[in-house]
Amino acid sequence: MPNRPRLIAIASGKGGVGKTWFAITLAQALAARGGPVLLFDGDLGLANVDVQLGLTPQHELGSVLSGRVSLAQAVLRHPEGGFDILPGSSGSGTLSGLDPASVEQILSLLRGAGAYDTVLLDLGAGLERGVRRMAAAADTLLTIATEEPTSLTDAYAVMKLYANDARQGDARILVNQATTHAAGLRTYETLRRACVSFLRLDPPLAGIVRRDDRVRDAIRRQSLLLVRHPTCAAAADVEAIAAGLSQRAAA
Repeated sequence: MPNRPRLIAIASGKGGVGKTWFAITLAQALAARGGPVLLFDGDLGLANVDVQLGLTPQHELGSVLSGRVSLAQAVLRHPEGGFDILPGSSGSGTLSGLDPASVEQILSLLRGAGAYDTVLLDLGAGLERGVRRMAAAADTLLTIATEEPTSLTDAYAVMKLYANDARQGDARILVNQATTHAAGLRTYETLRRACVSFLRLDPPLAGIVRRDDRVRDAIRRQSLLLVRHPTCAAAADVEAIAAGLSQRAAA
């Protein structure tokens, strides 16, 4: 379809794995590569992209769905990051509370956002029906895992449901907060082997983001990592992931 953006969903089976921070940083890294990017805050019950960035939106998703404003009127431009944000509806209920028609309305809205090359969906943590639907509908799913055993278990659950929900798709594993690159590779291989053995799914590695204290500093200061600490290890890792996603899209 002409002018159809690529939908990249970012999911995790549990909270606390750095999903929203990664979505924000990836949005900036992709935008820096030249294509217009929209970041959709899909964690509707606990929408916090704007909070993490210290922004105050005038409109949010609910205003668009109700027809009060257009998508173009609701998006919020990050002044330094070079990407747009569609804020979620914090406190209004999670995706599981939306009826299927409303979830499809959101997907139609995002698919029709032809002004963008890429739309990132920062999905809520967990395995709710709406989260599953959006993950399955995306062109690419990035499932975030860390070295914590509970994170691996929950990330496997995300991949299991994706294997059931998506007939054909591009699901990849991203390891965040890795103590070292080698440790991140071991985490990936552990999850990959489980997917191959039990799901007949062989997800490639999207990338590894090393643990970096400057990430915490950027979040605490409501700042973009690629602006505040552009040369740190985590920044380099996210930029490498953005490059890989861009190359796959071009191919």
